[in-house]
Amino acid sequence: MAQKKLLRFKEIKSFSNVLEYPENMQGKWNEFFKNDHPIVLELACGKGEYAIGLAQLYPNKNFIGVDIKGNRMWVGAKIALDKKISNVAFLRTQIDKINQYFNANEVEEIWITFPDPHLRKSKAKKRLTHPKFLRLYKQFLKSNGLIHLKTDLPDLYHFTKTVMDLYDLKAISDINDLYKNENIKEELKIKTYYESLDIAKSNTVFYLCFTLPEIINNNDEILNATLNAELDL
Repeated sequence: MAQKKLLRFKEIKSFSNVLEYPENMQGKWNEFFKNDHPIVLELACGKGEYAIGLAQLYPNKNFIGVDIKGNRMWVGAKIALDKKISNVAFLRTQIDKINQYFNANEVEEIWITFPDPHLRKSKAKKRLTHPKFLRLYKQFLKSNGLIHLKTDLPDLYHFTKTVMDLYDLKAISDINDLYKNENIKEELKIKTYYESLDIAKSNTVFYLCFTLPEIINNNDEILNATLNAELDL
């Protein structure tokens, strides 16, 4: 297994659709894709199934899967190359540095699909819907740009709803059992490897879509107090 990872790390460096810790990419993504189509991110993309699925659904948009795990990213990047899906790329970097790669208003949407929920309250700041990250997204997300969350973890779903309430995030969609809906959008039917694992054993998928306010208020103390009132997991 270690040898396989090393081979993938070596091979991914030659992939034309993968950028590892690139410098000076702000404002240049449309040059990279050679068009002026809207840019959409999938954060913590893992093997990239969602980014690829979205790219196939929306050929007039550009998709970038972001993750630090090059071994996993190799899978999606290889599929995209083999299938000649030209409107998807992969950015290898830490999510907490994501604002370094985009200019203001350069990104139209963000997808967060089955991320690590960091269930212990001491790890709450690592949750990708924590205000720490929302403030990063605000730096490059267009006004009224959409943020999507799909998760099978009720704790992450309820945490995000708490954040939405405390920080005045505008809810566009709130579905507490996605697959019970008969007429869900095609983009919500895409399934990732981690969804198929059903790690939470909840048999339920939650979906939230929201936008950020013009100014993200500073209710961090209230959020911390709310978390401290909960039992640690």
